[in-house]
Amino acid sequence: MSSFFPEDACSLVKKHLSLNLHTALEHLKTDSGYTLAKAIHSGIKNPDSSIGIYAGDAQSYQTFSKIFDPIISDYHGFKKGQKHASDITELDLAVIDPQKKYIKSTRIRVARNLKGFCFPAHILLPHRRELEKKIKNALSQLKGDLSGNYFPFESLDEKQFQQLKTEPLCFEKGDRFQDAAGINSDFPKCRGVFHSFDKQFVVWVNEEDHLRIISLEKTSDISSVFNRLCRALLALNRHLDFAQDKRYGYLTSCPTNIGTGMRAGVHIHLEKLEQKKELLYDIAKGFHLQIRGTFGEKTKVENAVFDISNCQRLGISESKIVKNLHAGLLAIIAAEKSL
Repeated sequence: MSSFFPEDACSLVKKHLSLNLHTALEHLKTDSGYTLAKAIHSGIKNPDSSIGIYAGDAQSYQTFSKIFDPIISDYHGFKKGQKHASDITELDLAVIDPQKKYIKSTRIRVARNLKGFCFPAHILLPHRRELEKKIKNALSQLKGDLSGNYFPFESLDEKQFQQLKTEPLCFEKGDRFQDAAGINSDFPKCRGVFHSFDKQFVVWVNEEDHLRIISLEKTSDISSVFNRLCRALLALNRHLDFAQDKRYGYLTSCPTNIGTGMRAGVHIHLEKLEQKKELLYDIAKGFHLQIRGTFGEKTKVENAVFDISNCQRLGISESKIVKNLHAGLLAIIAAEKSL
């Protein structure tokens, strides 16, 4: 597909989209009118894309399955005939670092989209507004430690927005990859942040997906963080119907997030392992964990603080992801202590 993608592009969509396949798919449309051209526009515009394709609605995964399936198989190692199964069951895991010597904070999030609505790359403003209203209503019915307030970006002044950024509880306009996909359209309209009164439960509305549902604490109590998320998902499920697929689980804008849509991770201070990164990476790999810079992907490690989270999202359950993270962190801390 060199005629469509820049020569230096190395995305998975370029790898798997042959000329013949492009010809077979280019005239197809989902019921909402999403096309292959729109799906791959970000990958064409950004040669450094690693994936290069976005879904514009749940149906994208069926209509363009001949390109999505090989990309998903390649990225997730998901085999033909395999089916994803969720398990959002509360856990009782020991607190890893009660003295807070290593783990600074724990954060677990899931991405979700609602059935019956186009995904952010393809949604029209009136539908985005309707979606925001529906989500806001569901959030207003949360009880106990999950209850809080919704802050629509349109009604925030610069000072209020900066305050949410400082904490940090909100999100900014998407990057150039999302921009090329159409995800940033009409920003900041119909975007907002909900947070509980104790600020340990946060929901982003209309970012890369309709919902980013986040549980967080400045502790190493992974069970506490995960169990709060489980309760929130159960409560929200009473009012919202999430987009799902029998094979791929929860459906998201980017195919890297399908399945659980989960990233479970910690900020952890590893002064000695910073000098022995090979050992750190080896341990992490054994527990299917990913090591990133202090502030996530494509950032540097500052003051020996690493962001460590799961790298599996599809073909593994939510509870198994959290158990892997817990076991991996125990092994990493043991190695740090032994050096």
